[in-house]
Amino acid sequence: MKKGIHPENYRLVVFKDMTNDYAFICSSCAETKDTITWEDGKEYPLFKLEVSHKSHPFFTGVAQFVDTAGRIDKFNSRYGKRKK
Repeated sequence: MKKGIHPENYRLVVFKDMTNDYAFICSSCAETKDTITWEDGKEYPLFKLEVSHKSHPFFTGVAQFVDTAGRIDKFNSRYGKRKK
C-alpha cells in the first residue's frame, strides 16, 4: 500500500440511530466530539445518525415520517402561501 494516504486515526466508534436508539460499534475514522459508555463498560466516541438500516423504510418495509429540524415548516413558510 502507498504510505501517507490512509488515515491513522482508525478506532472503534459507536454509531447510534437517534430515531430509535439502535447502536452498533465498528472501526472508523469518523470525527466526533461526543462519547458514550458501551456495553463492555469502556468509553468510545459516539457518532449520531439520523437514519440506519433499523429505521430506513427500504429495510424495514414500513414508511416512517421523521421531520428533522422542522423541514416541513420551513418548506411551508417559503412555498405554502403561493397562488396557483
